[in-house]
Amino acid sequence: MKKTSWVSKLTSTVAAGAAAFLLFASFASAHVTVNPSNAQTSAWQMYTIKVPSEKELPTTKITLKVPKEVTFKQYQPLTGWKISTEKNDSNEVTSITWEVDGDNQGILAGQFQQFNFVAQNPKNETEVAWDAFQYYSDGSIVEWTGKPGDNNPHSITTISEDPAVAGNAAASDGHDSAGTAGTATDDKASDTATDDKKANDDTTLGDALSDTVTGQPNNTDTDTGTLKLQQATLIVSILALIMSFLGIALATRRKKR
Repeated sequence: MKKTSWVSKLTSTVAAGAAAFLLFASFASAHVTVNPSNAQTSAWQMYTIKVPSEKELPTTKITLKVPKEVTFKQYQPLTGWKISTEKNDSNEVTSITWEVDGDNQGILAGQFQQFNFVAQNPKNETEVAWDAFQYYSDGSIVEWTGKPGDNNPHSITTISEDPAVAGNAAASDGHDSAGTAGTATDDKASDTATDDKKANDDTTLGDALSDTVTGQPNNTDTDTGTLKLQQATLIVSILALIMSFLGIALATRRKKR
């Protein structure tokens, strides 16, 4: 009887731990995110906001606040979605909204949608936070405005002068504003390093717009915050499982005594 009871408790504990891990992992991967998470100073960047539906209801609208450090330029039109922007007194775009249009039912449960836009990054290194507001068909709103680690964190992009950190940053505006967009390679590099660097940096806004037209998002699979949260969740789940095993072992030993 003791053996059967111990096996039953062990099975229940393993099942509970696995269920908790899957639950937390699904929450960690279902955040509204803006990519890339790393970008280059002064670059004209093609950003992608990824919006999953966590509820058993369709998402019908998403509003993204444009960080004050970032200069919004233009958005990619998308069939079935009405897109609008809000501006301040200086005629700067402060937010962009995608809302279902026509027969579009929105982003259904188990689905996600990506929206693309182009913006110019700040000249100085910094971190910019993307606050987003997700609207469901029942009128409920999920505010993605928390800090990293919160239940509803906002997405963060690190703006850096270092191309290695910036990752696959978009091109500069053609006036050498990015400064270090890449590494020049030329047979006469030793004599013309400055010219090579300028030529390497001289990729235009047209490149970013080309990405937008084709709908190919930059670095959409890179979500450092989500990966870290999933790793932390896995560690916590494993620790909880170990503690459960120890508790069962101690209880069994006491019964034998």
